[in-house]
Amino acid sequence: MDPASIIGIGLALAAIVGSTIMEGGDIGAMFLIPPMILVFGGTIGAAVAGGLMADAKALPKSIIRAMTAKLPKPNDGVETIVKLADKARREGLLALEAEVADVEDPFLKRALEMAVDGTDADEVAEILGSEVDAKRAQDAAAAKIFQDMGGFAPTIGIIGTVLGLVHVLGDLGDPSTLGEKIASAFVATLWGVMTANVFWFPIANRIKRLSEAECEQMEVAIEGVLAIQAGNNPRVIERKLTAMMTITDAPQKDAA
Repeated sequence: MDPASIIGIGLALAAIVGSTIMEGGDIGAMFLIPPMILVFGGTIGAAVAGGLMADAKALPKSIIRAMTAKLPKPNDGVETIVKLADKARREGLLALEAEVADVEDPFLKRALEMAVDGTDADEVAEILGSEVDAKRAQDAAAAKIFQDMGGFAPTIGIIGTVLGLVHVLGDLGDPSTLGEKIASAFVATLWGVMTANVFWFPIANRIKRLSEAECEQMEVAIEGVLAIQAGNNPRVIERKLTAMMTITDAPQKDAA
C-alpha cells in the first residue's frame, strides 16, 4: 500500500488541530453535529445529483482505493516482459504458453494470451488500447465526483453559516450568548472549507494520479507484448520500455 494519502490527510488534520490548540481554541467546539450533517449530507447530495447513480454507488470503493491502492513495481513488469521476450526469441512464441499462467499482472497476462493465441498485432494493440481508454474514462468519472464535492462543500458550509446567523438574529433576547452562537454558526463554513481541501480535492487528485500510473503500466505491457510478437531483441525491448516510464517510476541506476 502506498501511504501517501493517509500520511498527507493525517498531517493536514494534525496541523489544523495543533494550531487550534496552540491558539487556545476548544477542539470540541469544532465537532457540532448539525453543521457536520449539513456539510457532509449536502455535499454528497449535490454531487450525486450532478452525476449518475453508478457514480454514487462507487463512492465508497473509490475512497478505499484512493487510501489503500497498491501499485506493482513498474520494473517488475519490464523484467517479466524481457524474460519472456528472450524465451520467445530462442524457442518461439508458442513456448510462452506455459509461462503465461505464472504472470501476476492480469492485463499483461491477457495481452500475452492474445499474442500466444496468434491474434494479429494490430488487433492486440486496438483491443488493449480500448481497455486503456475505458479505464481512463472510468477513473476520470470517479475523480470528477470528488472534484465536484470539493467545489460544493464550501458553498454548503456558507449555507449552514447563513442559516445559523438567521437563527441568531431571530433570537437576540440574551446578548451574553451572541458570541457563542455566532461562533457556532461559522462551524459549518469551517467544515465546508476543510473537507474540500483536506478530503475531497486530495482524493480526486489521488485517483487521477493512480489512473496515470496504472494506465502507464498498461501501455508498457502493450508495447512489450507487441515487441515480443515482432521478435525484437530483449535488450532493445528493455531500453524502450524503461524509457516509457515516468522518472518517478523508472528504475534508478547506480551512480558510476
